[in-house]
Amino acid sequence: MQDKNSKISELIELNDELENYFRNTIIPQLFVDSNLVLRKFTPPAMKQFKLHQSDIGKSITEVKDNFRFPSIVDNIEQVINTGELLEKEIQTIDMRWFQMNILPYIVMQENKTNGVIITFIDITSRIRDLKEQEKLIMEHELLLDTISHDIKTPLTSLGLTIEMLKKVPEKGMEKFPVLLEKIETGLLKIKGIIIDLTDARKTEHHYKAIEELLDIEQIVEDVRLTLASQILESNAIIKWEVAHSEIVFVRRKLRSVLYNLINNSIKYKSAGREPKILIKTYIEGDYFVLSVSDNGRGIAEDNLEKIFKKYERIANDVEGTGVGLHLVKEIVNLSGGKIEVESELDKGTVFRIYLKNQNPNISDGAADSSNKT
Repeated sequence: MQDKNSKISELIELNDELENYFRNTIIPQLFVDSNLVLRKFTPPAMKQFKLHQSDIGKSITEVKDNFRFPSIVDNIEQVINTGELLEKEIQTIDMRWFQMNILPYIVMQENKTNGVIITFIDITSRIRDLKEQEKLIMEHELLLDTISHDIKTPLTSLGLTIEMLKKVPEKGMEKFPVLLEKIETGLLKIKGIIIDLTDARKTEHHYKAIEELLDIEQIVEDVRLTLASQILESNAIIKWEVAHSEIVFVRRKLRSVLYNLINNSIKYKSAGREPKILIKTYIEGDYFVLSVSDNGRGIAEDNLEKIFKKYERIANDVEGTGVGLHLVKEIVNLSGGKIEVESELDKGTVFRIYLKNQNPNISDGAADSSNKT
């Protein structure tokens, strides 16, 4: 009898702890049993999804519309049937984004799934910030590229013209030296402005090009969130095989490289199949190689060089500016790397980015422990 009372006391204590946890957590969470009955939910879930105490005991099918996410029941049944964790980004019909994790609730003694615990984390602001960052990166890089190529060239030509004018005989042209001096002074001022703009990335806090030790999987995750709506709309499947996860590089530049390559794989998908994208990393000689392959529409051989030209577009049936791959090549080349591309029409494309391996702990044939698919 005493042993029975002790067990009851333990159960009461465990139940109190569970109740306290559910009552005080700041994360929207639900507990749904194996019969799809809503058993518990946290106060944030009540607020976020307009649930009421009267909803407890109802089938999740009766309150599924509260979540504004049509496939939630299918996802719950999938986890109950397989016993495997499900993680995915979802967009509700009110245009908010959530990281949804559905964990199987396993009864240890019986070793079976008796329900699920669902956690929702609002990532709307993070996705919005990542998209804004990518937009700023694109605009900033394009500005610097324009300054470097489109403005410096005519200024150099103007400087050479002035040098030639200096050699013209001055007879009968008393004011010519004064005018020439003013032109030269103006030219120097313009050059100074260009130098200041070009150096902005070194002095402005938001654009400091600081190299750091990066985890490639974190960069992929950022890009995946930035492209969440495109991935959801196209049903794209992104997998990665990371033989080496660490690289020394500028975070925003590496993210921009991956963003443009993955975005293109989705945009230029084949009309007859859903996009499948595979990201690989490995070491080859002195290079850290980042490979992005897809099963898209492919690129004709005579267009393989054109795709890297600024404002050059080889397909006009999708939105684009013609600067994405140009910036990718600029970033890679300026870092001392190189880019290769292989493609076959209606089969797919493979981009290989070769970046200088500056991580002394990683060498060819010495894989780290972060292999993942």
